[in-house]
Amino acid sequence: MSDNKQTKSNDEIQLLVFKALADPIRLEIIKYLKHLDHEVACGEVGKVIEISKTSGSYHFKLLESAGLINTRREAREKYVTLNEQTFNKYVTDFYRNI
Repeated sequence: MSDNKQTKSNDEIQLLVFKALADPIRLEIIKYLKHLDHEVACGEVGKVIEISKTSGSYHFKLLESAGLINTRREAREKYVTLNEQTFNKYVTDFYRNI
């Protein structure tokens, strides 16, 4: 029984990952973060890829729920980094090629 639950859980995670990656804006966010070796403020990412704060908030939330980014809040600012463990587990070849 627990194997089925675990498998379903992994399937659900994979579905979230692929849904999150199926958007050009979120792909741009991932590509930008991949080339950084430090965390960065969400607002800075939004400025670089030219999206509004509202749009950025929406996309960061989806990426976070899929486990593709790590977030940290400090005062009023949210900082993000890529969660490479999720990429390595679910989409290794994709991550290498973006």
